[in-house]
Amino acid sequence: MKEIKPYHKSEDGKKEQIRTMFDNVSGNYDRLNRLITFGMDLKWRKNVLKILQKADPSNILDIATGTGDMAILYSKTNAKQIVGVDISTGMLDVARTKVTQRKLNDLIELKVGDAENLEFEDNSFEAVTISYGIRNFENLRKGMSEILRVLKPKGTLVVLETSVPENFILRQGFLFYNRLILPLWGKLFSKDKKAYSYLSDSSLHFPYGKELKKIFEEIGFVEVKVMPQMGGISSIYSASKN
Repeated sequence: MKEIKPYHKSEDGKKEQIRTMFDNVSGNYDRLNRLITFGMDLKWRKNVLKILQKADPSNILDIATGTGDMAILYSKTNAKQIVGVDISTGMLDVARTKVTQRKLNDLIELKVGDAENLEFEDNSFEAVTISYGIRNFENLRKGMSEILRVLKPKGTLVVLETSVPENFILRQGFLFYNRLILPLWGKLFSKDKKAYSYLSDSSLHFPYGKELKKIFEEIGFVEVKVMPQMGGISSIYSASKN
């Protein structure tokens, strides 16, 4: 798997570059995210919520929680504890403001955390989720192994991530948008001009569909399902732990 980093000339590792990138874009991340997906990501996020509502976990860990949208959305489940972790303090600052405004501080805890070195005991959470975060892992297998470790037996994993459509026409449109339009949005509206070029490159080179499903199974997840969204522009993956 080709490693894609935000800042090619930087000697920092991918993890540190990701932290810097999201700190830089945190202020207008939500606005740009709605713009570049034309708001379609809102529906896909609600589909993740439906899976969790059906699983009915008592506690949820949201990794790469970013500005907290998913953690806040999970307040619509019956979970009594929701924990969001992210390596970017800038993104978490935005998330904390949202959580406070919605008076959810007693339900949602936000923490600085590294997905590849989670500071939780084995078998801690009945559900773990990641939305548009696993392609930012420095070591995908290590990060997913950590998730498996903290997930309780019979617990639920739900991942929402970019993918590439299989349909030829959709695929060509997707490639055109990602290679030309998405980086342009970043240049026009983001103070970090390289951030959205990275997000474009990483979405095109990251494994998806059957390939990512195979990785999950090799790590030890079971009952892995792949659910393409909008023809495969993004995909939802659900899995469990024996």
